[in-house]
Amino acid sequence: MSGDKNDPFDAAEPFRNLLENPLFNLSGEAMKALFAGALPGRDAMELAGLSTELPSGMDLGDLGEWAKASAEMQQMWMEFVTHQAGLAAEKTQGGFGAGASLPDPAQWLVISQSMVQQMPQKLFAVQAKLAQDSFELWQGVLGRIGAALSGKSQDEAATLDTEGLPPLPKKDRRFADPAWQTQPAFALLHQTYLMLAEYFREAVKSMDGLDSEKRKQLEFAINALAEAMSPGNFLLTNPVVLKRTVETRGQNLVKGMRHLITDLKRGQLTHTDPNAFTLGENLAASPGKVVYETELFQLIQYSPSTTEVYEVPLVIFPPWINRFYILDLNPKKSFVKWAIDQGITVFMVSWKSADESISDLVWDDYIRAQMDAIDQIMQRLKAPSVHTIGYCVAGTTLAATLAIMARRGEAQKVKSATFFTAQVDFERSGDLKHFIDDSQLEMIGQLSPQGYLDGRYLAATFNALRGKDLIWNYVVNNYLLGEDYPAFVLLLWNGDVSNLPSKCLNQNLRDLYRDNKMVVPDALEADGTPIDLTRVEVATYVQAGREDHIAPAESVWQITEHFRGPLEFLLAGSGHIAGVVNPPAAEKYQYWLGDSDADSLDAYIEGAVEHPGSWWPHWLAWLEEQSSKKVPATGKRNPGGRGDTVIEDAPGRYVKAR
Repeated sequence: MSGDKNDPFDAAEPFRNLLENPLFNLSGEAMKALFAGALPGRDAMELAGLSTELPSGMDLGDLGEWAKASAEMQQMWMEFVTHQAGLAAEKTQGGFGAGASLPDPAQWLVISQSMVQQMPQKLFAVQAKLAQDSFELWQGVLGRIGAALSGKSQDEAATLDTEGLPPLPKKDRRFADPAWQTQPAFALLHQTYLMLAEYFREAVKSMDGLDSEKRKQLEFAINALAEAMSPGNFLLTNPVVLKRTVETRGQNLVKGMRHLITDLKRGQLTHTDPNAFTLGENLAASPGKVVYETELFQLIQYSPSTTEVYEVPLVIFPPWINRFYILDLNPKKSFVKWAIDQGITVFMVSWKSADESISDLVWDDYIRAQMDAIDQIMQRLKAPSVHTIGYCVAGTTLAATLAIMARRGEAQKVKSATFFTAQVDFERSGDLKHFIDDSQLEMIGQLSPQGYLDGRYLAATFNALRGKDLIWNYVVNNYLLGEDYPAFVLLLWNGDVSNLPSKCLNQNLRDLYRDNKMVVPDALEADGTPIDLTRVEVATYVQAGREDHIAPAESVWQITEHFRGPLEFLLAGSGHIAGVVNPPAAEKYQYWLGDSDADSLDAYIEGAVEHPGSWWPHWLAWLEEQSSKKVPATGKRNPGGRGDTVIEDAPGRYVKAR
């Protein structure tokens, strides 16, 4: 395997050294029995300490049920292989050329391969300290269980629970089930794993001769690989899965195989029940009309729910990496509905998922689209100006748009600008930077033969930023335990990806994330106009998430160093999504208000006052300070009325295109 330079699984090569470590060559009778087979007999299960986990009366000798489960899985796999072979034949006949194929989202693993190949090999050598720590850990774990069993009968030992045991040295919620705590083999296994993972993380931190960026990349790669190697991710080393397998006679694995094959066909991990939600019905259901469209976006105007509305309308620019309905999930979690109910005329841009028709678009086109949307709204409503919101990458783009409009003498078109977790200075932009160097930028081109990047690659990348929660947790639940998918709307949105023009993506990653040119006056230009953020003087509201791992708060804060107009900074509880989508009725989280002129985020936090609940009402009060005049919600303020030509009902076609 290691001889094939294109093999994505070479990324795991360094951890072969870990697995060959004598610490994993467990010679105890319990571990021998555990690894004797995936579905061992009762004697072997007893040796592994699992017989106490079996339902009373269950007979592992009932091979008929096991044979049925095995046959079902084999049949499903053969059907999948046949299906994939058919697809491959269709691609070849479709004119992609010899040796060419559509991009396979599984190739996202190659991104981490280049990082791993640069790791110093001495990192994976077993040091004397590791051996000593290992001995002490094993002695402690076995001694803990031995002391608890001392003086107990065989029946009492079989029913030992965590209350009868002292706490283990290392804690991790992945191993919270009592089976991980009370069975000696599994207690020893997961404690050894946690010790080794911690050792490698600490080894990276203490290594000499690494620059800051290389060290961060190495830390990220080590963490990702450690998460992948968790014993909880494998059938034979997860006592909870083994117990479920015995209880269901393998039907959990049949169901898990069905989930796995479905995901392999769609090229993406499923997090939630895809049939639980329907766009326009119980998702993105706020009433409105598409009033304008281009090849890149549709402009939605929502219907008012009040008799009067604020004179200055609001346009929201969501990120084009995902779909706009993150701000219109359902009536209880909809920022759109809440804003409408406050009397705001709300417009939403719905970006088109890239295909060959827009594969040549670049960042300039998204900036022009924002300016076009602003002009269309002002013309449609005869409004003096507009309020704007830019979320994430669309907020970055909004900053560039504002700088260009200021330079062109058009700053008066925007009454205010609000930024949801948006960065303009990428010096401290967080874990996403670990995916960005010359090799990764080149990889994007290789994965985009038709000029656009399949959104599933980006989904995999963002999931990898929180692999423990967004990848491996679902591998265990979906594939090993065979659990039903939950109906979780936020996870549905997270997986509803959008394709991106590769030229635009490469441009953003190179000029913004890698080279950080946006904060250098006139270092970048778009639509023929140089970008200088210090020219932006519009009233600005900046929201950051305290636990945001995609746009870290300290990175978002940097916008205060570049804009020159009045600025209000707010730090919200939670992260990139929950920190934004926090309706007042939920009574969750909190936010902090401090001195927006402080020298640093730390100084801001030191003097900030914590407030419970949602920050949305505070934003509304700030917005009203910018313009409080109201007008009747009549005429084109209510889209689709008499004499008003519209294109279609919200949420429109673009959000449904895949």
